[in-house]
Amino acid sequence: MSALNLDDFAHLIERPDGGVRRDAEERRARLAVPPGALGRLDELGEWLAAAQQQVPVRPVERPRVLLFAGDHGVAELGVSARPAGSTGDLVRAVLDGASPAAVLARSTGVQLRVVDLAVDCDPEELPEEVTRHRVRRGSGRIDTEDALTAEEAEAAFRAGMAVADEEADAGTDLVVLGDLSVGGTTAASTLIAALCGTDASVVTGRGGAGIDDLAWMRKCAAIRDALRRARPVLGDQLELLATVGGADLTAITGFLLQSAVRRTPVILDGVVSAACALVAQRVAFRAPDWWLAGQASGEPAQAKALDRIALNPLLDHGVTAGEGTGALLALPLVQAAAALAAELPVRD
Repeated sequence: MSALNLDDFAHLIERPDGGVRRDAEERRARLAVPPGALGRLDELGEWLAAAQQQVPVRPVERPRVLLFAGDHGVAELGVSARPAGSTGDLVRAVLDGASPAAVLARSTGVQLRVVDLAVDCDPEELPEEVTRHRVRRGSGRIDTEDALTAEEAEAAFRAGMAVADEEADAGTDLVVLGDLSVGGTTAASTLIAALCGTDASVVTGRGGAGIDDLAWMRKCAAIRDALRRARPVLGDQLELLATVGGADLTAITGFLLQSAVRRTPVILDGVVSAACALVAQRVAFRAPDWWLAGQASGEPAQAKALDRIALNPLLDHGVTAGEGTGALLALPLVQAAAALAAELPVRD
């Protein structure tokens, strides 16, 4: 296996086709509906046309929900409303069709896939297609130890790349990206604070399930301690992910970068995908042109990361469920933009 060189992504990733986008803008100006009447839907249609290199844009017909799953050792400190090591329960709820994301995916006819990178349960408890990319059982406690070894970090990053290739080869034309984790928002907030140069209290939120004030203080302290460990390795993104990220976050980062290489658009969900996007931007500055922010989750760290990446969320409905739910809610908006851009009549 060749050595992983993240610098290659800066050369491999190109922006969506600017010439095609201008063609889409010119076509939009000739539609019967007045310019500006469709608001952000015009912008979304033009973005999709550039990503697809086609005018008029093709309908989004083969979207896929991808949920990367993993437990985080820092959850042992009581920083989450859920018990430490209980991500397996979240995975089973999705597979049983009993989670918000599973219900929304089913109601809209979108296929959903779970990828286990570090769920803290026996692999035999989950289907083989879920666990085949697993790197380890749970990630390390980032306030006192590394989340991953260097070898595990590379394996997780390559797993994310492999999933991106699998989806591109299968014809997936848009990915709705989410995560299933307990303690994941603590790791994500640490990454964002480190990369934005902010204090722990600025990025500490209350998570998808909501935590009380005492748990918030424990979470803030954990992020503060993890930040001390993160700052010395800020110059190496893979080492940073190994130190204070985790297998799932490392895989998501690899997935985002390889999806940009393969020209696959992605809708980001909450703070975890935002943190991985921020790391990926450090690797390849053109990569964010392939992503949309699905919704504002209310997490202060997500807002800071999206501001740094210059992504404006499509929705803000106060949805904090995580697990890809907010990004899934934004999917019909993107599909509507594609349909309008493709099917509205053009004036002679």
